[in-house]
Amino acid sequence: MFAVIKTGGKQYIVQEGEVLTVEKLDIEPGQPVEFETLLISDEEGKDMQLGTPTVKGTVKGEIVGHGRAAKISVVKYKAKSKYHRRVGHRQHFTKVKINSIG
Repeated sequence: MFAVIKTGGKQYIVQEGEVLTVEKLDIEPGQPVEFETLLISDEEGKDMQLGTPTVKGTVKGEIVGHGRAAKISVVKYKAKSKYHRRVGHRQHFTKVKINSIG
């Protein structure tokens, strides 16, 4: 089975046992977490539950850990005005293991 969940303003397709990276959640590692479920379906798509806007079943997972993504460089430049600026950014994330769907 797979499901579509919503967290951090984004939607993710998940399966049981999968580890995914989502926007940072303020929950300690090892703690359980539940997500809003928008859709639940089997592999062939024959048994599908579509939410309006959510399905009553939930997706349960466990926080694996927190981290920060690789650094990206942001460069601002304006021609003919001697203006340039460099800024770096590292986005915080949380790794979640999906334990059950339903």
